[in-house]
Amino acid sequence: MQGENLEANLRLVDALGRVAERLGATTSQVAIARVAAQGDDMAPLVWARRRERLTESLGGATLTLDAEALQEIEEALPAGATADGALCRPSLATLDSER
Repeated sequence: MQGENLEANLRLVDALGRVAERLGATTSQVAIARVAAQGDDMAPLVWARRRERLTESLGGATLTLDAEALQEIEEALPAGATADGALCRPSLATLDSER
């Protein structure tokens, strides 16, 4: 991503970072906890280049977000807020487990 899309998405990451700082967690842990909090039919996907980053990120699976954190994230990340989400569609199409 470049230009305006990059800037927009970095603002969203900054919002997650503020919640993470308040909770004593990492940004990736908050992102994972946010997806997990969406319901039992949602599963966060975790990608990492190094094992230590994977271990760190998986800490989000046990992080419980309070109502204030969830509200703050929702205000910063409303549905469809990420810029240029179309870039992910080809990859997501391969993840359909019902096919």
